[in-house]
Amino acid sequence: MGTLTPHLVVAGAAAAAKWYVDALGAVEEGRIPVPGGRLMQVALRFGDTTMMIADEFPEMGVLGPKSLGSPVALHLATDDVDATFERAVAMGATAKGEPADMFWGERFAQIVDPFGHRWNLARHIRDVPPDKIAAAAWKAFSG
Repeated sequence: MGTLTPHLVVAGAAAAAKWYVDALGAVEEGRIPVPGGRLMQVALRFGDTTMMIADEFPEMGVLGPKSLGSPVALHLATDDVDATFERAVAMGATAKGEPADMFWGERFAQIVDPFGHRWNLARHIRDVPPDKIAAAAWKAFSG
């Protein structure tokens, strides 16, 4: 694992693991089941990054975004934003932003997966100097 490993809580970790594999191209590396049919941990690899997911454990105060909401977005680099977006939406994700070329130099789209987590789907398409990004961001957020 790297220095920082996301650990997401979901309602239905087994179904979420399958969805992340099928829709987003993750590779499952292992899981730890516990009594009651829940999963304490599922290790998923996205390219060079490992992400952990686990079932909700309400009795321990461990809840996911379907129960709490979430301000977090996961940024997933992919070779084909459009294909990943279409596959994810076809498999139950909610589209939050259609694929488009963005001022900061990425092909970008946003979805919310069926388990309540927000994902940015991105591919680097061009280098943009930081001052140009800042100016474009200022303009975009100026209304």
